[in-house]
Amino acid sequence: MDGIVALDMHTHVSTSVSADPSVVDERRSQMAKFFKAEDVGAGTLPDLAQYYRSRNMAAVSFTVDKNPDVAPELTDDEILAIAARENDTIVPFGSVHPARGEAGARRAEELIAGGIRGFKFHPNGQEFFPNDRIAYDLYEVLNAHRIPALFHTGQSGAGAGVRGGGGIRLKYSNPLHLDDVAVDFPDMPIILAHPSFPWQDEALAVAVHKPQVYIELSGWSPKYFPPNLVQYANTLLRDKVLFGSDFPLITPDRWLRDLDEVGIREEVHPALLKGNAIRLLKL
Repeated sequence: MDGIVALDMHTHVSTSVSADPSVVDERRSQMAKFFKAEDVGAGTLPDLAQYYRSRNMAAVSFTVDKNPDVAPELTDDEILAIAARENDTIVPFGSVHPARGEAGARRAEELIAGGIRGFKFHPNGQEFFPNDRIAYDLYEVLNAHRIPALFHTGQSGAGAGVRGGGGIRLKYSNPLHLDDVAVDFPDMPIILAHPSFPWQDEALAVAVHKPQVYIELSGWSPKYFPPNLVQYANTLLRDKVLFGSDFPLITPDRWLRDLDEVGIREEVHPALLKGNAIRLLKL
């Protein structure tokens, strides 16, 4: 950890190493257009590892379990196996759909035993409110192991500009729903992913009030961060803000370049870029 420049808390791997490379992921293409993303390759985890290794960075990486009735093509087992080979660079997070209930909780136990370091949730894509009791069996496991849970918050790039928003409902991603979760599971670190537009004040309030709640700054170029987020990153939350890019939709190169255009003080940068994440993940 001393040797890396930064630890990116938010990267997506979208393609299995066994997938047909000629198949175009239309949803990924739509999001790349929305974010004006660069072409960074096929989206497999070995590609991602090489990309970050070449920049002397480490990265948390995950996929999203979108449908509880269908087995995902890209599995957490594949991510774990590849991360074990790329362990100088990749920190593996898992994804279990809350609707999988008790079976999902058992699956989370297996993944934690296998080396998963946290779990990603996407309330918009998975269509659940984070404080819905449907997810509580799963949270019990994470709470018992003190494993972080990373939640998408705020507006979603998924479905943006598509007819009917691609079926994505924004109501699920208000960070205030996670206040209940923080009360009910005080030993489960909670990471609020992204500046939480249009609920930035709610996110700041929850993170200030609940000791185990962090804010991760992916999905936006820093030059667009709202002033209240910058103010708290410099003061009350300087030990609880985390660098994240949202790769491949936003690259770490772009994010770090634009960091110079925002008022987050230089003395905060070491903790923001890796120190807080290293402490949170116990690396």
